Formats: sequence, structure tokens, C-alpha cells
Amino acid sequence: MSPKHYYNEMVDPQDRVRSLYAGTAEWLSGIRPEQLEEKRAEAEILFRRVGITFNVYGEEAGAERLIPFDIMPRILSACEWQTISKGAIQRVRALNAFLWDIYHEREIIRAGIVPESVLTNPMYRPEMIGVDVPGGIYAHIAGIDIVRTGENQFHVLEDNLRTPSGVSYMLENRKMMMRLFPELFHRHPIAPVEHYPQVLLDNLRAVAPPGVRNPTVVLLTPGAYNSAYFEHAFLAQQMGIELVEGQDLFVRDDAVFMRTTGGSRRVDVIYRRLDDDFVDPLAFRPDSMLGVPGLISVYRNGGVSLANAIGTGVADDKAIYTYVPEMVKFYLGESPVLENVPTYRLARQDDLAYVLEHLSELVVKEVQGSGGYGMLVGPAASKAMLSDFRARILDKPENYIAQPTLALSTCPTLVEQGIAPRHVDLRPFVLSGKTVSLVPGALTRVAMKEGSLVVNSSQGGGTKDTWILEARTPC
Repeated sequence: MSPKHYYNEMVDPQDRVRSLYAGTAEWLSGIRPEQLEEKRAEAEILFRRVGITFNVYGEEAGAERLIPFDIMPRILSACEWQTISKGAIQRVRALNAFLWDIYHEREIIRAGIVPESVLTNPMYRPEMIGVDVPGGIYAHIAGIDIVRTGENQFHVLEDNLRTPSGVSYMLENRKMMMRLFPELFHRHPIAPVEHYPQVLLDNLRAVAPPGVRNPTVVLLTPGAYNSAYFEHAFLAQQMGIELVEGQDLFVRDDAVFMRTTGGSRRVDVIYRRLDDDFVDPLAFRPDSMLGVPGLISVYRNGGVSLANAIGTGVADDKAIYTYVPEMVKFYLGESPVLENVPTYRLARQDDLAYVLEHLSELVVKEVQGSGGYGMLVGPAASKAMLSDFRARILDKPENYIAQPTLALSTCPTLVEQGIAPRHVDLRPFVLSGKTVSLVPGALTRVAMKEGSLVVNSSQGGGTKDTWILEARTPC
């Protein structure tokens, strides 16, 4: 697809700078390319000094990588953000209602909107049937991946409800930009994001078990070898709570306690950053050394709150994603503010036949895949890759969905050749507790390679600061 067919967020098809980027363009005109490169190098040094890396599984040498940081900001207007924010909040409210329903009344199944097969999904946890979680909230932290294809054209690409990551980069990217380019912040009325940790902590405290007045909150991490460990340590430090591993916690008298130098201390809320399977070896995988034996029993009895709740993974399955617009209508009685990307369910014969015939034109994903793995980008695939994926699909078609190759919008990005457009997506983080809300910012992921549409950090993608301009006039 020609670059002219992609929506360029900085310039229009006549190469005129859009008003949103006028201040940035003026600033760029007065700065030398070597100055930008110096700033990029400075950012890399500072990020390494702070330790902002992620681990890559399956690699021995150099397993810790620095996610490429692009010093060119992405700018969104207050009105664009209003649409994104309203749509993401609406979506998370519907998904929380869906999760409560499938573990209780199952009305959406009886109505014939979602198939009963959802109850056999590997991410569906029978242990949660009938469990009343505080406030009816299952997804306390959700990352909603949004793509842009044109003027005011935003679509949801996927939902992340299990253990969504990336918010630390949103916060650190902002700190870096303020350090490198303070003069740019005088040109733009940029909404702040630094209060995110406090909003998160307030929401976590809000879902403590009933009767707990001053809840103790901890962040449970799988440990230093996890790919997102930096984020775990960062968020715990920013919220002023303890970062713990499974061995630091124990169950006694139907409660969870933390080992401290001053003796044991009861824990009321656990912000967990490990998957369901590893949370409790007595309930799930008996070989797990990462979890807390007996935790699920306490959780089911209301002695501790978990964020996100056990069993949320069924709602971010890519096959379930296709039903979310109907969930919005069913549970909220509203029309979706943000629509899905058109999606083919390969479990359906008609969709399967179409996808196999047009495999080289589509993006195919595993329904439980993440991080850009288990995915086929048809237009960029070789004949051998297409043949291999065709065989996989035919073996288990229900394991896959397919979508058109989207014309993702582009943003100005600093690359070796200078400033050039690169494809981006957006992950705002929706917090549910006292209220359902977003801070005015998000993680923008950018495909650093020319022509690439894959933005995942595990596949070479980078990140950039996202600026939401504060409203000067009503939308």
C-alpha cells in the first residue's frame, strides 16, 4: 500500500502541516539533525541508567533489551481524546459486566449472543463461578489497543485484561521528554499523566474486602526474570507499596499475610502481575513456585482482593473480542463509541473459506496469542510461511481469527534517515475502582522499521510520548 493511503497524523495529503503539529513543526525547523541525534543518544543513556529494560524469553546473550524510544511526540487533540476515553471506558464497563455474567447468571449466553462454548475456553475459570468480587469489578486495570485509520476514525484492535503492561513506559517517556525538551512543553498545553500511580492506588484500595478501613496493598511479581519486572518494581515504588514474590506471602486463618522484618502483616489487596496458572499451586499448576499456596481459597471466601480478578483472561480472548460491540448493547443499552476492526472467526465455515482464499491479504492471529507471537501478516509473508500457517489453521481453525491488513496511521519518527513517518497504535489504560477512568495519556507503540505494521516491543517496536492537548474550546 502506498504511503499516501495511510493517514499521516502530522501532514495532510498535500504535505501541509496539520494545526495540531504546527508548534512541533516550527520547533523542528529551528533544530539541526545532529542535535536530535544527540538527544536520542542521551535518552538511551538515561534509560539504561534507570534500568528501563525488558527481558526476551528464549534468548541467552543480551536477553535484556532497551525498548527503542522515539523522541518525536505523538499529539492528540482534546476532542480526539474525548472519543477515545469515552469509548474505552464504555468497553471496559461492558467487559466487566460480561465477566460477572458468565460467572453468575449467564444471561448473554441464554440470549444467544455469546456461544456456550465460552464456558470451555481455557481462560474460563470454574473456580470463579458464583464468587462475588468487590464492586463486581474483574478488570481493575485494562489496556485497550486502539488503531487509527483516518480523520476521527479510531477502532479497537484488541483488549488486554489479564495483566496489561506498558504503563511504566507511558510515565517514563513523559519524564524523559520533559527533561530533554522543556521548551516544547511551553508550546503545547499538555495534560499531565504523573498522577496515574495515585489513581491506581486509590482504585486498588477501593476494592478491598468489606469492612477494611486502611487496606494494605502489595504488588505480586513473578520475579526479576519476568519480561515486565522493571514495570512491577517501578509501579510499586511509585505507589509506595511493597513489591512481593510468592515466597513473601503465606495463608493462615483464611487470610493472606506478608512476611516483614517486623513480623507478619495482613494483606488486603494484591495487584498481581502473574497469570492465573501460577497464582496458587493448590488450585492451578501444582508445579508453580511463583504463587501462594491456598490463596484462591482465601480469595473465594472474600478474605483478600485480587486485581485483576482470576478468570479475566476469557474476556481478552481474541475470539471473544468479536462479541464486545454486542456486549455494549446488551449490558449498557448503548451503541459502541469505538467499533471493532472487522474480524473473521475461523470457527465459522464461511469465514474460514474466505480467509484461506485471501490468506496473503490478511493478518491472522491466535485467539490467545500476545506480544506479536503466533501471528501471520499475510502481505509480508513468504510462500513457505503462508503454507505453514494454512496447515496450522486447517488443523485447529477455532484457534484463529483474521483481520484485514489495516492502514494504520503514521506519526513523525526519528530514524537513521532523519524524520520519517512510521506506523503507530495506542494503548490507553482504563482503571476501575471508585470510578472507571483514564488519565489523559497512553502508550504509543511505533513500528520502527519502514513499512512494518508490527509495533510490539518483542518484535522490534518502540515507544513514544503521547501528548493529549488540553481543551481550549468545547468539542
